[in-house]
Amino acid sequence: MYVSHFIGGEAYAGKTARSGPVFNPSTGEKSYDLSYADRALVDHAVQVAARAGKLWGDTSQARRLGVMFRMRELLIANTDKLAELVGVENGKTIADAKGEIGRALEAIEYATSAAEVTKGEYSRNVGGGIDVFSIREPVGVVACIAPFNFPVMVPMMMACMALAVGNAVIVKPSEKVPAATFMLGQLWKEAGLPDGVWNAVNGDKEVVDALLEHPLVPVISFVGSTPVGEYIYQRGSSFNKRVAAYTGGKNHMIVMPDADLEEAASAFVSAGYGSASQRCMAISLLLPVGQETADRLIEILIPKIRGLHMGAYNDPKADFGAVVSAESRQQVLAAMHKAVEDGATVLVDRHHEVAGQTGFYVGASLLDHVRPDMDIYRHEVFGPVRGIVRVADLDEAIRITNDHEFGNGAVIYTRSGPAAHRFVAEVKAGMIGVNVAVPVPVGHHNFGGLRRSKFGDAHMFGPDAARFYTDAKTVSQRWAGVEATQTVSMAFPSNG
Repeated sequence: MYVSHFIGGEAYAGKTARSGPVFNPSTGEKSYDLSYADRALVDHAVQVAARAGKLWGDTSQARRLGVMFRMRELLIANTDKLAELVGVENGKTIADAKGEIGRALEAIEYATSAAEVTKGEYSRNVGGGIDVFSIREPVGVVACIAPFNFPVMVPMMMACMALAVGNAVIVKPSEKVPAATFMLGQLWKEAGLPDGVWNAVNGDKEVVDALLEHPLVPVISFVGSTPVGEYIYQRGSSFNKRVAAYTGGKNHMIVMPDADLEEAASAFVSAGYGSASQRCMAISLLLPVGQETADRLIEILIPKIRGLHMGAYNDPKADFGAVVSAESRQQVLAAMHKAVEDGATVLVDRHHEVAGQTGFYVGASLLDHVRPDMDIYRHEVFGPVRGIVRVADLDEAIRITNDHEFGNGAVIYTRSGPAAHRFVAEVKAGMIGVNVAVPVPVGHHNFGGLRRSKFGDAHMFGPDAARFYTDAKTVSQRWAGVEATQTVSMAFPSNG
């Protein structure tokens, strides 16, 4: 497998001093060494993007949107190839990888509405023969810093609208999963995107800092952990950049006594353990209301969790695959061990079943009697260890949900309209589910969390994305001979 930086419409053939290994999580074996960019190479990529972006921004809307439509067809045609790359480097199953590619299609489809969501307003003769209108223009170069858990979906969610409104992009994928981003660059070129409008540079913090500090990169989009996202937001803002950082989650799922418990249990297992729980919108904590609800729900949950099949990304029987790295595996197991030390009760512990496998596997586990003062409650665990927090009533459930520092998503399962209405009104989270376990919105609605799950005012997806990637101009104009005056006036102008 050959993976490189993608700059100016082609693979970068030069050498840099640093590199890092890329692994296959399903086997634990190293696939290849990835060249890391240095500051000089980042500067080269930015200069290329800035020149190409100026021309692309002046290109007609019709031509830009034509590229979007062609890219959509290429993404569909190459789904199997992309899914294979995602599986090999991320560890998620082929079915899961194809699911994220389906969501990437939504990003392209919504980007084709760029002309609609960026059109301005016009007011005729607001006073004194002056007409006022507004326009939106591309910012130039957008840096997209993407995570390992969605190697196709997130770069496309970030970049599609940025491209559609006339910007060039530089994608910095996770150094754990660079191959899909490299292939996307090749597909964009095939779709007719001019060379230099989509670029990818690989590396670690040195590359990120170079992008944050570069004067020709005015906009930064990031998805990843909260500590890194906060750093990127603060560092980027200090250079007067526009930054949107979408960060961690600890998503609560409240189950009311009147809920369909079989449905709720299936939803929790799917949303909690899918993709080995490496999703910012995964359900982390189950909050059954009342002891009877908790006990009945646990009886249904345990056999479902014990029945999950772990396996390689290309194992058709696998429900989920390995976590992304050996370090991730150790972090997940350490979090579970600490939770037991803190007093949590183990209901299911399957990680011992994978002791003989060479991949980065972590078995599905479920803990009961988790409390808000425990580390397992406070911190995001990017692996298949989920917890149950028993609550007495809806009041306590809402209070606990809102007291957490993260506010990415929150879910309620109930048959009660009043309970659902109150939950929607009172819970402080960016994405709410009512009998929907993974409330990630479709492409034409805004995506993003609240509190420490998002830094900055923008959203991915939805009309906010178009505004984030453009600058607004308001123009007041009057032509000679139209109610003009030749006299000098020192008063502040009015439109009377």
